[in-house]
This record gives sequence, C-alpha cells and structure tokens, in this order.
Amino acid sequence: MFDVPSAMSLDLNSILNDWPHENGNIKVRKIAGLDGREKLQLRVDLGVLQMEMTGRPDGQRPHNCESLLEYHQKRAARAEEKGEAYELTSEQCAELQQEGIQYYHRYLSLFQINDFAGVVRDTQRNLDLFTFVTEHTDRDELSWTLQQFRPYVLMMNTRAKASILLGQGKFAEAVAEIERGRDAIGDFFQDSNFPELVSKSSEIAFLNEWLEEVKAKRPLSKLEIMQREMETAITKELYERAAELRDAIKLLKAKDR
Repeated sequence: MFDVPSAMSLDLNSILNDWPHENGNIKVRKIAGLDGREKLQLRVDLGVLQMEMTGRPDGQRPHNCESLLEYHQKRAARAEEKGEAYELTSEQCAELQQEGIQYYHRYLSLFQINDFAGVVRDTQRNLDLFTFVTEHTDRDELSWTLQQFRPYVLMMNTRAKASILLGQGKFAEAVAEIERGRDAIGDFFQDSNFPELVSKSSEIAFLNEWLEEVKAKRPLSKLEIMQREMETAITKELYERAAELRDAIKLLKAKDR
C-alpha cells in the first residue's frame, strides 16, 4: 500500500533540509515551475508554501473566476441590477476569509523580495474584500472578523506605495503617502468607535517612526536650501546677502506657481 519507488518519493525532507526554516526570519524565493511560469515559495516551520505570482495564489479559478471575491462581486452586481439585495452567508464569509489569507501570504512574501507593485495589488485586493463583506452582511461579528485586519493591511499597502515613490526619488510624495496611510488607520478606528486604539496602534506607531526617518533622509529642495541659507545670513547679520536670497526665493516661488 505504501510501496513507492525511491525515484518517486513524496518525502519533502530533501527540499526542506536544503532550505532550513529560521525562527524570526521570513524566507522567500522565486522558482521556475514545471509549467514554465515563475512561482513564489515561502518557507514556514512545517514546510513550504508555493504560490502563483498572479491570480489566486493557489492557482485555482473558483466558478471560472480569478477568485471567490470576484465571483461574489459579479453575483452582487447582477442582484443590484435587478434591485435585489445580496447577502453573504456565514459559510461564504469564512471561505472569503480563507481566500484572503492566501493573498496575505503572497503579499508578505512579495514585500520580502521588494516586489512593491505586487504588494499594492494584493493588499488593495484584501481591502476591497473587507469592504465587500461589510457591505453584504448585516452581522457585525462577520464583518469584524475581517475588518479587524484593516489597520495592518493599510500599513502594508502604505509601505509598498511609499517604497515605490522613494525608489523613484519622490520624497515629498512618499511623505504624503505615509501621512495618508497613517491618517486612514486613525479614521478607521474613529469610524469603528474605538478612538482609544489610535494611541495604541502599532501600525500608526510604525508609520510615524518611518515618517520621521524618511523626512530626516530627504534631500533638501533648492528652495529649502536657499531658505536655510537666508536664515543663516540673517543670524550672522549679513543682511545684504539675506536680501538677495529673499528676492531669489520670491522669484523661485513665482516660477513654481
């Protein structure tokens, strides 16, 4: 019954031993699949999770749709066209949550390999999932089962978007993106009637800390350099130089309008 030729062994130990798990470290790699497409592998303590790079991470197409979420979105749209309500059952919510975990594993893995565009895609997908479930169930406990993760997913979405901007040298835009993500998390807690969690949120604390780091590393613009030079000139009582800089700053601001 269990007689399997050695050449066809299903034992994964050879793979796992060559790629050991390390507590506290997220280990990710891309491999070439037998179908010729790239796959993403995440090492976990009991083995390896293998995911598709696009589409549903497990490669399945439920009801011939990319995902269960897309399937239910289409059904909800058809019901709306007929003027009918579309309500999810508790079992459907559980299935959608399980699917969301697949996307969580993938965006966590993509972040480790700096595929920030993929992280933005998958985190936004899960944010859309949370919203969809909330809109299509009147049971608060089912909605909160997913919505409780919104602060974390918003943080990861923000980190990915800002990382793309920083890679392009767009520091001001990155700062604005971090502030926008931080404020969105705060708004979520306020809207959820948990304003006390704003000061306790590890996600907000992380984004605030990162925001200060980005601001400290951001290169000064030409205008900022001139303004600082003017302040120095005033401090040293070099008023003629300060006046020249003041006029130059006015011209530069006028050009930027």
